[in-house]
Amino acid sequence: MKLLHAADLHIDSPLRGLSRYPGAPAEEFRSAVRRALENLVDLAVHEGVDAVLLAGDVYDGDWKDYRTGLFFGAQMQRLREADIRVCMVAGNHDAQSKITKELRLPENVHRFSTAQPETKEYEDLGLAVHGQGFAERDVTDNLALAYPKARDGCLNIGLLHTALEGADGHDTYAPCRVD
Repeated sequence: MKLLHAADLHIDSPLRGLSRYPGAPAEEFRSAVRRALENLVDLAVHEGVDAVLLAGDVYDGDWKDYRTGLFFGAQMQRLREADIRVCMVAGNHDAQSKITKELRLPENVHRFSTAQPETKEYEDLGLAVHGQGFAERDVTDNLALAYPKARDGCLNIGLLHTALEGADGHDTYAPCRVD
C-alpha cells in the first residue's frame, strides 16, 4: 500500500507577511502553492498511491474567491480519475471558511466530521483512517484522545491537524503528545 501525506498547503494565502519587504515576489509565492498541489497530484498519480491524506489547512482562512475551491476540486478530480482516494481533515485555518463547508468535492474525497471523531475504513486496502476536523479556529482540547479504537486487521492512521506539545515557537492548537 502506498500513501501520500501533506498538510498546510494554505492555497491562495495572501501572504501578508511579505508586504513588509519591498519588492518581495508575493505573487510568485502565491502561484507556487498552486504548483505544489499540482505537483503533489502528479506525484500521487505517477507513483500509483492508494490514498492521499491531507492533515488540514488546505485553505487559508475565509477565502472569498470561489476559484480557490474550484482549483482544489479540479485537483481532487484528477485523483479520482486515477482511482486515488483522499481523506482530509479541516485545520484551524480551514475552520474559518464559510465557502469550504458548501464546496462539493468528488466522491473519492472523504472529509472528516468537525463534530466528532470518526473512522473511514477501506477494507480492500486493510486501511482505517481515524480523523476529526476543526469546527472553529481555536481548538485547545486534545482531539486525539477521543479518536476511535484501532480496527483489528487494518493499518490504523490517526489524521489530525495539531501542534505537538512542547514544540517551541508555534501556536498551540489541538495539542497532543507523541505518547
